[in-house]
Amino acid sequence: METVNLERLQQLIDSFANKDVFIHLETTNGAYAAHFDEKVFNAGVFIRNIVLQYELGKVTAEAPHRVGLKLANGGWVYAQGITHFEVDQEGRLLMAGLDYEGKLAVALEISEKPFAY
Repeated sequence: METVNLERLQQLIDSFANKDVFIHLETTNGAYAAHFDEKVFNAGVFIRNIVLQYELGKVTAEAPHRVGLKLANGGWVYAQGITHFEVDQEGRLLMAGLDYEGKLAVALEISEKPFAY
């Protein structure tokens, strides 16, 4: 994965707009967090293969970046903390936010085909 390049990432987000796409969204502070400090509250979110269509996608300029997808019904999907991205061999846009130790904190992925389980 490469560090966010605003122009390139915005172009990629725009390329999926107004299409039915599959979304993967995940946040975590690490399931392992409580093993190191019992006072750490472990929280996370995981959705996969949700089909939606967004009319506008936007990446903010400030790093770590927020990527928001505005749905036609007025709703929003967004991920805060995006630091890296890539397009994989299957044409999926993979975005990740890595913490200061390089561990995954957030992932937002967009694909025209379902993600494998």
